[in-house]
Amino acid sequence: MKIIGLISGTSIDGIDAALVEVSEVDRRFKVDLIAGQTFEYDRDLRAEILAVCAGEARTVAQICQLDDRIAAAFAKASIDLTKKTLTKPDLIASHGQTVFHRPPERGDMHTKLGYSVQLGRGAVIAQLTGITTVSNFRAGDIAVGGEGAPMVSMLDWLLLVDRQHNIACQNIGGISNVTYLPASGKQEEVFGFDNAPGNVLIDMATQQLCGQPFDPSGRFAAQGEPCLELVQLWLQQDFFSCPPPKSTGRELFCPEYLRLRLQDGDRYQLSSYDMLATLTEFTARSIEQSYRQFLPKFPDRVLICGGGSHNDHLMARLRDLLAPATVTTTSSAGVDADFKEAIAFAVLGYLRVVDRPGNLPLVTGAKRSAVLGEIHYY
Repeated sequence: MKIIGLISGTSIDGIDAALVEVSEVDRRFKVDLIAGQTFEYDRDLRAEILAVCAGEARTVAQICQLDDRIAAAFAKASIDLTKKTLTKPDLIASHGQTVFHRPPERGDMHTKLGYSVQLGRGAVIAQLTGITTVSNFRAGDIAVGGEGAPMVSMLDWLLLVDRQHNIACQNIGGISNVTYLPASGKQEEVFGFDNAPGNVLIDMATQQLCGQPFDPSGRFAAQGEPCLELVQLWLQQDFFSCPPPKSTGRELFCPEYLRLRLQDGDRYQLSSYDMLATLTEFTARSIEQSYRQFLPKFPDRVLICGGGSHNDHLMARLRDLLAPATVTTTSSAGVDADFKEAIAFAVLGYLRVVDRPGNLPLVTGAKRSAVLGEIHYY
């Protein structure tokens, strides 16, 4: 099947679209990336999404309007990629745009179900493109007690297992998450969770302190000195000590959270570059700490994907902190580091139409495997 996978992550910097060909023989997967492209949101739409994510009040009517605007943007990305490649896919698989995520509450006796909202409804995408669309993937996992995140671990297991090494697949988008792939290759031993703030705080701080949308290659952070005392203080937050399964988002690492961290920096008289160095160190050390606290074994290899893979300063810090593990990108293992999440949703779309589970219960905390996604026919 030829499938377009679509996602806009917590960085909200645009829609990643990946046209892939998925083939399967005797349950062995082969996924070829035909083309990938990122389509930027227009400025007004992005501003509205950020406002809703920040908890600004909106009427139900306004949320509905935003839902349709996002769906139209996702549909246009699909149409443009189709025209560019002269290929009409068999299916679109759209994650949509997360604007709210509430993890489940886990107690001794029961779990209070979580809730996650992804705007950009699949029915509209299907009608605008004329292509059957699968969407709303997280809901199926949440309904059986899961976190609804991370969702990429199934792709990691299908494509990136190494029978000679224990692998950590580390996505660094707005929020960071890890999938642990044991050398045994056994699905029931795959483990994962959200483990760090990723780029979200670095990006917001760069916008406020330097007037740039993000820190290019970590160049600003590399000119500063991190305040390790603050990093250690921040790592004492409950999220980092809470054992998996766990997930998070902009609800925790929000503008107010950043405001408090900037106040911390002011008390230590940190320059803008020092502050960015400290936030970058915070992301790197939260990833390292999560490995040492929660992974079954420290990995032999770490494969990075997402926007953080382009932050040279962050990558250098991870290589230092995670030694002796080798740190590289998923591209070196054959899965494009920039479009891995979009590819993952294309694969989840395939699993939905063949009626097979898309979640890994040990990763999300779900009570059982579940078929994920809703199919919208044109």
